[in-house]
Amino acid sequence: MRKLISNYRRLLTNYDSVLAYSLLGVIGGVASGLVILGFEESIAYLAALWGVGSSGEDFESLPPLFRFLLPAIGALLLGVCYQMLRNEDREVGIVHVLSRMHSHYGALPARNAIIQFFGGAFALASGQSGGREGPGVHLGGAINSLLGQRLGLPNNSLRVLIACGTAGGIAAAFNTPLAGVIFAMEVIIAEYTVVGFIPVMLAAVSASAVSRTFATGGAVFNIPSLQLTSLWEIPYIVLLGFSCGLAVVAFVQISKHTARLSHHAVIFRFTAAGVITGALALFVPEIMGIGYDTLRLALNGEVALLALVVIAGAKIIATSITVGAGMPVGIIGPNLLIGACLGGAMGMIGNQFMPGLASDPTLYILIGMGSAMGAIMNAPLAAILAVLELTHSMSIAMPAMLAIVAATLTHTGLFRQRSLHQTILRQMQRAAPNDPLNQLLHRTHVGSIMDTRAVRVPAVLTQEDREPLLEFNPTWCLVGRDGIDLYLVKGTELLAWLAQHREVEEVDVTEADIRRWTQTSVPMQASLRQAMDGIGKDTAETVCVYERSRSTSQPILHGVITRESIEKFTLAQL
Repeated sequence: MRKLISNYRRLLTNYDSVLAYSLLGVIGGVASGLVILGFEESIAYLAALWGVGSSGEDFESLPPLFRFLLPAIGALLLGVCYQMLRNEDREVGIVHVLSRMHSHYGALPARNAIIQFFGGAFALASGQSGGREGPGVHLGGAINSLLGQRLGLPNNSLRVLIACGTAGGIAAAFNTPLAGVIFAMEVIIAEYTVVGFIPVMLAAVSASAVSRTFATGGAVFNIPSLQLTSLWEIPYIVLLGFSCGLAVVAFVQISKHTARLSHHAVIFRFTAAGVITGALALFVPEIMGIGYDTLRLALNGEVALLALVVIAGAKIIATSITVGAGMPVGIIGPNLLIGACLGGAMGMIGNQFMPGLASDPTLYILIGMGSAMGAIMNAPLAAILAVLELTHSMSIAMPAMLAIVAATLTHTGLFRQRSLHQTILRQMQRAAPNDPLNQLLHRTHVGSIMDTRAVRVPAVLTQEDREPLLEFNPTWCLVGRDGIDLYLVKGTELLAWLAQHREVEEVDVTEADIRRWTQTSVPMQASLRQAMDGIGKDTAETVCVYERSRSTSQPILHGVITRESIEKFTLAQL
């Protein structure tokens, strides 16, 4: 079994190993689908303990006082628990995933995933305004990253595993596998490659199959066949996209300003957010929790015009403050509800003033959902595919694309706002570049360019030590003394120096007048990005690639990489 896993690791070091990565996609999809189901069941179970039915969404039936106390006390208890955690352990959600993919090369810790699971389930079950998709992305990515770390898979494959978990999380939540694939490629790893697409596609299909087998199908909405009534509606649809873009701008701004209170104690921030949510819930109980029950009512035309506007405004305030305070909830579900309410309101207004031209309000609701999702995540392609998969109708593709583009341009172009997760990363002063050079370095294993003709050499060489060295003729020699690696020298230079001292029985290599190369080290699982970071951090010229020995404490030297070899590789590839 160990040999089989070892061979599999070796295959994954090559980014073009499509079959090996395809197996990774299936495993990742099943794993993420199961963990998402467990998360959703936990929300429903916890909510049922205090009398909230309908899978933890029927907060509207609670007495008014209970609607205030539940999120307020729930936030207080969650704040008490979070107060006992380290700052780094509180990081959850999409922001945490993006940050760790760059700074820790795809290694997501188990502690944060556990906190996301239980903290997110308790927050949503206690009526905090948020979504489950952000936690789902974190949990799906984390379970796959942990599996890859456990098997010792190379770090470049961890990125693909996280993308598989992300796609699986979205697919399991909505039964929209195609949208899950594009979301993973557009938001999480921010690149489009054939090798990257195939395992992510398999993961989305696998997770969707798990969801349909073991659950009722996630957030499925009964939507009739829809189409645009008249092309005269196009300006009105653009106006809807503009309105959703404005709503997202308000959402991001409130979240950003709330996040500036991060210097205050977490118990204070959580409690304040819970009290605000509870106060709003006294008058607008629909904002509590995820809000899919209200979304279904809106799609069925059972929510009045004024109520739709009020729900949208209150949901923006409650969710943006909750997210800005750092609670472990997501933003996709709430923004779907916000977009749906705005779309439903504009659909009703259109039917009142243009009854012969306006389409069914449900069409506007769906377009609003896609517009808000595309703008808040800066993922227009994933948003349009989510709308198409939910409706099973290509006839609304044109108006939906138009509104999504209008919303995204309003948010990113007119008001120069970033997506919410990028805004938070910027506030935290975290770098998560996705330019082609960084993408190439992240997805390339060190084994692709390392020089394997490297050996360890003791500082004091005897005549017996020289013979195998001369036979091997190494490119690099790592000089060490008493088990401590000192520096690297070129093999040709060392052999030339030894030839000058062939008559001496014992020679001390540290006395040789040859160039000494400074070195740092990375594990065998590392990517070229990790190698470059090590060179920069330690101000080194070379990187020694090691693997931990199972039998001895001394790590095994596999090869050497120079800064020059990395630069030559990237120039050739780009």
